[in-house]
Amino acid sequence: MRVSFLFLLFFVVSLGAVAQEIAQWRGPYRNGVYPEKNLLKEWPAEGPKMLWSFEGLGAGQGSPVIANDKVYVTGIPDTLVGTGKLFVFDLQGKLLWTKAYGTDFTALFAGARSTPTVAGDRIYIESGNGVLYCLDSGNGQEIWKVDFFKDLQADSVQFGFSESPLVVDDRVYITPGGKTNNMVCLNRFTGEKIWASKGSEEQATYSSPILFNHNGQKIIVNLTASSIIGINADNGDLLWRFFQFQDNKIHANTPVYSDGTVLIGSTSRKDSSGLVMLQLSPDGKNAKVLWRNKEVINFAGGYFFKDSCIYTPAYMQPKWFCINRYTGKIRYTSRDLGGGVMLYADGLFYAYTEKDGEMALLDANPVKFTVISRFKVPLGTMHHWAHPTISHGKLFIRHNEALMAYDIRNN
Repeated sequence: MRVSFLFLLFFVVSLGAVAQEIAQWRGPYRNGVYPEKNLLKEWPAEGPKMLWSFEGLGAGQGSPVIANDKVYVTGIPDTLVGTGKLFVFDLQGKLLWTKAYGTDFTALFAGARSTPTVAGDRIYIESGNGVLYCLDSGNGQEIWKVDFFKDLQADSVQFGFSESPLVVDDRVYITPGGKTNNMVCLNRFTGEKIWASKGSEEQATYSSPILFNHNGQKIIVNLTASSIIGINADNGDLLWRFFQFQDNKIHANTPVYSDGTVLIGSTSRKDSSGLVMLQLSPDGKNAKVLWRNKEVINFAGGYFFKDSCIYTPAYMQPKWFCINRYTGKIRYTSRDLGGGVMLYADGLFYAYTEKDGEMALLDANPVKFTVISRFKVPLGTMHHWAHPTISHGKLFIRHNEALMAYDIRNN
């Protein structure tokens, strides 16, 4: 090897905050909630003001992340060559530098699919070909790398590795899949293995892990090809496993933890799939299925706890659900917007529709779903799959080769 609606805020405090900035997939807590304040409550008819754009990223579905007053995003500018490249901008849109980190995924749905994780002066990029790179976040110099196949005996995955590396304190957690190193914890400064878990002994899938503190027990939850697994974050021991079916072994949603429960969503309507809520035992060493809802089909759009409800979009359908978080029953379904991705900031939801490429500002409560504002994303091609990012009063939208920054501050 070479070297309530507080969501997860309480979990970061209980783990002990790392004395540096961490920027990652779906925001500070990996749940799509962004801590921005003083944002617009309504947009102009044409949408908020576009501050800048860039159209040379190449193929990719990973989100931009913002740290150190910089914007980091990856792409494959030439899919025939297949070299993955890290692009770094300042907040005004000036391209500061680029770094070719290695080959990336150019087979089915070509593109750099993982969202980088920035922790202080290090950036962690997982390529679709199964290599974890640790680079200097100031200049892109490689510090160490780990190859999932050569170093960790991983199994290949059909659509390329897509998880976003999880960094907590001095550790980085990844899911190569396979019989031996199913999930792995590395020293994030050196790349040395701290522990390896056999986990489910299955192939990896396309979700990203979360880590939370449950009554003093640090637990990692992630999905593999047909399993939801709970892992002891200290030593890698498998705590529990549940069968979760999806036809193509695609589980692309990130789990969400809230108040002793874990929510997971997949796209198949088979008996062990759909939206499922797990209830953890007090010590976290066991879990049980609290409920399943097989009618809610969410591929990769995220889901949110707010008060007594769960809010979530549908996959490739104009459906937005409000669900009773305690029973799993659908309270109502809105059809006012195409399905897609959901975020939350400053009291409102943000939606990016995967089919129509609309960006929308939403309000939702246990009774009603309201589309406040909407506009068409003007740049980019192909699939609207990348999750937007909210930071520094700006909304960052990545549409394949294009990156756009919008001013959403309430001046």
